[in-house]
Order: sequence, then C-alpha cells, then structure tokens
Amino acid sequence: MNKSFQAGLLFIIGLAAIIFSFIANSLLVDAGWVSTGLLAIGVLITGYAFFNLRLEIREYLRHDRGELVLSTVGLIGIFVALAWLAALYPVRFDLTKNREHSLAPQTIKLIRAIDKPVHIVFFHDRGMRDTMELYAQMADLNKRITIEFFDPVLNPSQARLRGVEYAGTALIESEERKVTVNSPSETDIANGILRVTQGKQQTACFLDGHGEPDPFSLESHDHMEGSAGHSHGVETKIVNHERHGMAKARNGLETLNYKVEKINVTGSQTDFSKCSLLVVAAPQMPLMSVEIKQIETYLHNGGNALFLLDPFVETGLDVLIAQYGVVLAKGLAIDPSSHFWADVSAPAVSNYNPHEVSLKLPLTFFPGARPLQPTPEPLAGVSVRPVVNTSQKSYTSLFKTSTDYVEGSSAKGPLTLMVSSIFSPSVENSAADIMKQLRSNEPEKPAAAPVVKTNRKPSKIIVIGDADFATNSFFHVMGNGQLFLNSVNFLSASDNLIGLEPRTFDIPRVEMTNIQMKITFILSLIAIPLLMAGLGMVVWWKQR
Repeated sequence: MNKSFQAGLLFIIGLAAIIFSFIANSLLVDAGWVSTGLLAIGVLITGYAFFNLRLEIREYLRHDRGELVLSTVGLIGIFVALAWLAALYPVRFDLTKNREHSLAPQTIKLIRAIDKPVHIVFFHDRGMRDTMELYAQMADLNKRITIEFFDPVLNPSQARLRGVEYAGTALIESEERKVTVNSPSETDIANGILRVTQGKQQTACFLDGHGEPDPFSLESHDHMEGSAGHSHGVETKIVNHERHGMAKARNGLETLNYKVEKINVTGSQTDFSKCSLLVVAAPQMPLMSVEIKQIETYLHNGGNALFLLDPFVETGLDVLIAQYGVVLAKGLAIDPSSHFWADVSAPAVSNYNPHEVSLKLPLTFFPGARPLQPTPEPLAGVSVRPVVNTSQKSYTSLFKTSTDYVEGSSAKGPLTLMVSSIFSPSVENSAADIMKQLRSNEPEKPAAAPVVKTNRKPSKIIVIGDADFATNSFFHVMGNGQLFLNSVNFLSASDNLIGLEPRTFDIPRVEMTNIQMKITFILSLIAIPLLMAGLGMVVWWKQR
C-alpha cells in the first residue's frame, strides 16, 4: 500500500467522521461531546491527509479537469461551512399550516413569566425527538428552566435513582414542589411546569342531582347530521342531541391543575368554601327553591359560576341569572349560513366580541343552543359583555323539530349565545327591578323576588345557551374545549391559563354529494386521461 493510497483512505475516513458528527448533532439532543469529538477528529485526519496529498492534487489540477475539481471542492466547502454555522446557530422555520412544531403563544407567555428556578429531567428514547425539542424550546425561552436528558437504557442508574420505569417520563421540580409528566403534549408539559410554580390547587364544583352530564362519565356519541351511519332523512335539519358525559372537560381541567368535584345543593347549609367556581351544566329538571337560594347565597358571597343551559328546559334559574343582566330567551338558535356540517341548529362562530375568553379562539359550534338576551341598558352594579354572536341570517325557532321562521315571534339574528357578567356591590337592586329594565321576552316574574344585598361581594358569571359543546362528543372539536376551559379560568381568575388548552389541529376533509363524487370520478379517471392521450397523439402526428 503506497503512501498516496493511505493518504486518500485517511481523507475519506476524515470526511466520514465530519459527516457523522453532523448526523449525531441532528439526531441526538444530548450528543454534546460525541458530535464535537467526531468533528475534531474528522478535521484533523482530513487536514493530515490533504497535506500528504498536496503534490498529487497540484499535479492533477494542472490538467483540464482542474477547474471542475476546484469548483466541486469549493461547493462542498460552502455546504460544510453552512452546516457548521447551522449547528452553531440553529434557526428553525415552521412552515406548517397549523404551526405544529412551534410553541403556542400562550405557552410562550407562560414560560417567559416564570420567576422561579425549574429543573426538568426527561427520560427518552430515540423516537422522542419532537418531545425533546419541545423541552429545549421552553428552556431557550427562560434561563431559569434547566433540562437534563437521559436514556433509561443507557443510564439505568439515573432511572433507578429517580424511580423511573420507562421512557417518556419527565420529572419537573421547583423548590419543594415536584410533578411527573408522562405525556408528550405541549399543553401537559407547560401545565406541569405551571403546577410546580403556582400556588394552591383550585376546585371546580359541578352541580349534581338534576340529570346533568356526569364529569366522570366517558359516554360519548357522535350524533351530528351528515355523519356516517346517520339515520335521519334528507329533509331533517335538526338533530336531537342525547345526554353525554363530560369526562373530557374534567380531564382538561385536571390538566390545568384543577380538582373536579360534584356538589349537591339540596341542603340548607351547603359548603361552597372549597369551590373556586360552580359549573351548572344542563340540568334537565327545575331546581328547587332551596337549591336556587343556595346558589344565590354562594354568588352573593363572591362566588363565580358557569351556566350551560340548554333550550326548551325550565331550570328555575331565570330570575337569578336576570340579576346579572341576562335573560334566557325561549326557542332554538337556527343559523342557515354558518353551521356545523348540515345541521342548521348547530351554529358555528368564528368572529367573537373582544373578551379574555375569546382571545385567539378558533371556530366553535353549539349543537342545539338557546339565545340569550343581554340587557339593552346598563344595570346598576352590573357589567354585561356579549361574547358569542351568530350571523346576520340566523333566527330563533320556537319548536324543536322545525326550522321555520315565523314573522313576529321568531327573533332575527345576530343572536347572542354567550354572555359574561360581573356584579359589583355598589347599590341595592332587586330582581324585580332588573327584570323591568329588560326590554324583550320578559320571563314570568316569581311572586317573591330575591333581593340583592348591598353587602355582597363582587362575583362573575358566564352564561352559555348550550351544554352539548362541552360534552365528550364535541369537546375536542375545533375550539369548543378551549372555550370551556377559558371560561373556567376567567371565572377562577386564573388569567395565566386562559388559552392554554390541549392543541387541536384541523384535519382537512372533503364533504361531497353523490353527484359531486360521480363528476370527480369521471374527470379524474376518464376525462383527463383521455385528454392527455389525445394531446399526445396530436403531438406525435405533427412530429412524425
């Protein structure tokens, strides 16, 4: 083996070492010294080989192909330099439609606001590159966050020391608090960091005992018009939505560090002290006067409540909610121009009034909603803010099974489906006085209206004319889950969490009729191939 051949072989080995250094740096977040070592060895070997081949290279460049070789070597050098700069100064561009590989704006806001040291130990395998990048992006946003990466197979002692059994487990610590996250979700990771840096856990109390959907039930049924296997005739435009569980909503709340409990208010001395807010989700029967009084007392003492009230159900809460400047109108919201699938009774909303809960909120829809009527004039001590409105072409239907617009009885759009209201205890108002200020569709006034005490504390409520949107069947669709979680966070004053919900990405789908499918079939498999064949024959005929 001559000297030139040895030098050439070393040159190839050196280039291979340089290439593998870049591969290691790309595939392994914790490559560190491995990547640097390979690069240093590769540069040294390549330099040594090049020095020994200098005479052969000089002789070769004297020939006609020398210019080509120089150009090739120069181009390779440029690529190597660019790769090296990219390794030293990594810059990422996320060109996906839904920004799937970038942190959500609310996550960025949360991470940057952390003022406590947070240490994360993440155990991973080779297939968890994306999750490791999530942790690395968060650490880059805030220098108070430090991260260690371990492969439990390569570092079994570290796994045993921390009680970790499998890859995908993250241990997040801050001061004396510690949580374990076993999810690759950006939301779960961010909320794990939030849980170790924030204060006490809050409790969301769900009203129970009136046929409400169970927050611990996983029952789900996709019953939307146009879905596969749907049994309604083509003329049917309204879907009757069954009662479903709300376990997905509960899981979303627990991810945000809420504790979820069911509460019964039949007693005269219900303990609300543990409740950061009360969720009244679709009661199917009227509440007793003692129960309404319990809820009223809770609100007067500074409590906050989220009311999800379906149409065509009398709950007895009309007067209580009217104290906050909101009237529960009769009928069903119909929106022929903006709805989900073919169901005109499922209004879809993409434009919202400015409000904390609607900030950067994607499309939401409400499968069977009742309109709400905010007071047209300001009420003393009450601040009312409509949040969700239907389109101009919407209207109310007074019947469950009909979408007919009845002049004079059906209200024209836009219709309000969600209202936020804050009561400040500045003056004394009675429910009867408030009801008189409401201009339209005034509900029947009870004989004895409760009185709003002047010594009451400030309280907030949100009223939504639908509960189905937050059930298991529709919680994960579009922005429904985010709207529910944002509402809870607003009421419990957890402003940091507003918008921090499990991210969902729209899956493109095409809905076509039978005629459209036949046309597509004919065009794609018959017409276009025949056209291309015909054009080919014409070209051949002219050039023969």
